Amino acid sequence: MSTSVLVLGESGTGKSTSIRNMNPDDVFLIQSVRKPLPFRSSNWKPIKDGGNICVTDDSAKIIDRMHKTRRSVIVIDDFQYIMSNEFMRASDEKGFDKFTQIGRHAWDILNAASKLPDHKRVYILSHTETDNFGNTKVKTIGKMLDEKITVEGLFSIVLRTKVQDGQYLFSTRNSGADTVKTPMGMFESMFIENDLAAVDSAICEYYGLTVPAAA
Repeated sequence: MSTSVLVLGESGTGKSTSIRNMNPDDVFLIQSVRKPLPFRSSNWKPIKDGGNICVTDDSAKIIDRMHKTRRSVIVIDDFQYIMSNEFMRASDEKGFDKFTQIGRHAWDILNAASKLPDHKRVYILSHTETDNFGNTKVKTIGKMLDEKITVEGLFSIVLRTKVQDGQYLFSTRNSGADTVKTPMGMFESMFIENDLAAVDSAICEYYGLTVPAAA
């Protein structure tokens, strides 16, 4: 069973930037929207150029790519746009069936992310939404989708970005009004630097993960 991590945050709060210190040789990056990376990234190249970046929002293709890559780390950026793009393509369709389909495709990706080989880690980056009571959760496509799946319930690790005094951080503990959670003792501090390379090292140490020599 692979380790899946949900990373939540508003646009511009450091989700994509958090992969800056990861070794692109170890990472397969799936972008749902084609965009330049927000850091110096000359070693991050499209797969057509022999690199590690694939651009697709098709759930079947994403799952296929996750299964086929030999890299030990997979990053999906941004999960919310996988749902939003499918919704916009079906915006002329009437009825609620499209929401069920979008929910199923989202669940398919999350389910596949948790069933890869044991040494694999999957980081799923996504936007947040806050309700009228101040509670913050992963952003989806309306109540119909929320009734089908509770996204955070499929993860043991949920981080949330925070910008404080010019520092870009991850929250590791629940505020009482969000869905952040991490295993007991994995992180000593409530806030850590938004560095997925450091997070990945902590996860591997915590669970005793090693990459097989043939991987």
